[in-house]
Amino acid sequence: MGGGPAGDRPITGGTARYRSGMTRGTRTIHRSLWRDRAFGTYWLAQSLSAAGDAFAFLAVPLLVLHATGSVAQMGLLTAVAGAAAVGAGVFGGVLVDRYDRRTLMIIVDVVRFVLYGLIPLAWLAGPQVWLLFVVLPICEAAGMLFQIAAVAAVPTLVDRDRITEANARLQATFALAAVGGPLLAGVVSARVGPSAALAVNAVSFALSAGGLWLIRFRSRAEAAAVRREKPLAEFLAGARFLWREPVLRALTVLLSVFIFLTYGFTDVLVYHLKHDLGGTDGTVGAVLGLAALGTVAGALLVAPLRRRRGFGTAWIGAQLVCGLALAGVGLAGSVPAVTVLTAVYLCGVSVGGISSMSLRQEITPDHLLGRVTSAFWSTHYALGPAGAAMLTWAAGRFGATAVTVLAGAGCVLVALGGLFTPIRGAGSPRAARQAQPAPAGI
Repeated sequence: MGGGPAGDRPITGGTARYRSGMTRGTRTIHRSLWRDRAFGTYWLAQSLSAAGDAFAFLAVPLLVLHATGSVAQMGLLTAVAGAAAVGAGVFGGVLVDRYDRRTLMIIVDVVRFVLYGLIPLAWLAGPQVWLLFVVLPICEAAGMLFQIAAVAAVPTLVDRDRITEANARLQATFALAAVGGPLLAGVVSARVGPSAALAVNAVSFALSAGGLWLIRFRSRAEAAAVRREKPLAEFLAGARFLWREPVLRALTVLLSVFIFLTYGFTDVLVYHLKHDLGGTDGTVGAVLGLAALGTVAGALLVAPLRRRRGFGTAWIGAQLVCGLALAGVGLAGSVPAVTVLTAVYLCGVSVGGISSMSLRQEITPDHLLGRVTSAFWSTHYALGPAGAAMLTWAAGRFGATAVTVLAGAGCVLVALGGLFTPIRGAGSPRAARQAQPAPAGI
């Protein structure tokens, strides 16, 4: 990428448009992200929202487990909510590319503030599990729309060769929020009840909406010039771009398998900690909070790792780490060991996720970014709900150990599969050096 590190150079030519900072001669001058007020406000607002999400991350499974005692019910709720998110993802990209992204994000935050706020109010009259099956799918569908818009928003806030850095900082901060969130949610759930933790999540969406209201995204002149078509045709345009890019195509296929194997992992982990290891709600919160430090580590590692080793090595290595750690979680017989291995797993998820997201943002034209993100997520999350239902059912029937070992082995196979695709050589430092133009006069 022009002016960026070699490891962040796009792996295809001619399809992406790049922006750099102000130029003076042959040097590129960038404003530090620490001094960028718009990005800083966006960063703060989304970090507050992530802290609230960390409460829901723990509170929702605990609400179901307290009310029903069934890991299968937890998996069913995850599956239904996931299916709603996939459905929203099909046309979410069309909305994101057609309308003002900031406005859409604010509307979605307000909707989630209202709906999540209903749950603790309803729980005052006793457990209302049916309400979770109504509210959570709607919120997950809205959340999918928000996430597509958030991914598409980053290139309108920072220069293209700062995308990986911006994503890493966002994810690192989200992970830091996730460290304290489950710890506090575990305390709140133990003393007041899991429904109270969801009230915190509801407030966080109001704060996020307020932060977005204070900033403006960069002008999208390119998008304004694009001729609009029917929604299905516009969605297919994103899918066609995704399928024609060899690396993105391979990523979509392999990530579909990875998501199928891991979508229900949190439910299985909560079940394993409480059922097999005798943990309390506070124990679960502590494990999830401390394990989130792995996400922080991954976010700090991803940018230098991509620069030095390239996209392919970073992504394939991350999947391998995830698989080995996931298998280890089931074999570990103590809470500290489970915590460490879950942190390692989340570190791999962080490196792989930030790498793939940054690559899409770097090589996709702005007017297609929402639809490409929509097609990417809709496709590889399509198997997630079925995977969550199957994983949690199998955990209840055969035990968490057998399920996590098999899922981990599957993730290792995903990593090995990447070696036989264009992912392997994507963004390698050697290829990036070869792609650099020769100096003038040579």
